[in-house]
Amino acid sequence: MTPRLDFSPGSKARDFLRGLAVAVGAGVFLALGGAFGSNGAPLAQRLAYWMPVLVVGGLWGHLCSLLVERFIDVDARPWLGVAALTLVITGPLTLMVWALTGLMFEGRLRHADDLVHFFPPVALITAVLSALNVFLGRKQPVETHAAAPGDAPARFLDRLPSKLRGARLIAVQAEDHYLRLHTDRGSDLILMRLSDALAELEGLEGAQTHRSWWAARDAVASVARGDGRAALTLDGGLVVPVSRRYAKALRDAGWW
Repeated sequence: MTPRLDFSPGSKARDFLRGLAVAVGAGVFLALGGAFGSNGAPLAQRLAYWMPVLVVGGLWGHLCSLLVERFIDVDARPWLGVAALTLVITGPLTLMVWALTGLMFEGRLRHADDLVHFFPPVALITAVLSALNVFLGRKQPVETHAAAPGDAPARFLDRLPSKLRGARLIAVQAEDHYLRLHTDRGSDLILMRLSDALAELEGLEGAQTHRSWWAARDAVASVARGDGRAALTLDGGLVVPVSRRYAKALRDAGWW
């Protein structure tokens, strides 16, 4: 029997909620532990300090992750993703922590020279939380399955532009907010997210090979492998990348 991959397309909303939950949990943990010298303050004051710091930091971190993921395949290179997130998040967050610490515990803004003392602990906490979010959020490729006899065809086929109706779909490629549909009669663009398309592709035998690609299994003509990566050549010569993160799962599922 061919191994089945997890059907878990994920979404930005799910990533955001997961990151928020991690931030809230970390805020409670640091408040209860009286981290970084805050143990002299009452618990209520510690919670009032750490919860906003971590939640606002989580919101800022989510925005930064949207930026970082435009340039780095975090699933394939998680530690580079953690380093980039830590670098982008820490500076502005250090300024916020410096200001809130002075106002919360001293009733005034601390001297600007104290900023340098806040940077290392903020960077440490940011790195730990970034690593948690990156590794908890690593995704498995989505496998879609051929429709059983008598079942309705894949809903996604209804989205083919009129000039491609009836064509054989061989791949779907994300391009910003659009999808390029590759068929045996040519290609065209539609406005849709790949995460939404993956659910509608159920009914066609295929799988996500990369964060930006889905390929039909019966269209694979050959596979090239090297340096931990792979690429699929489909009918018609289209070359589809396979990310490092997805390569093992696809190999285990018998794609090559």
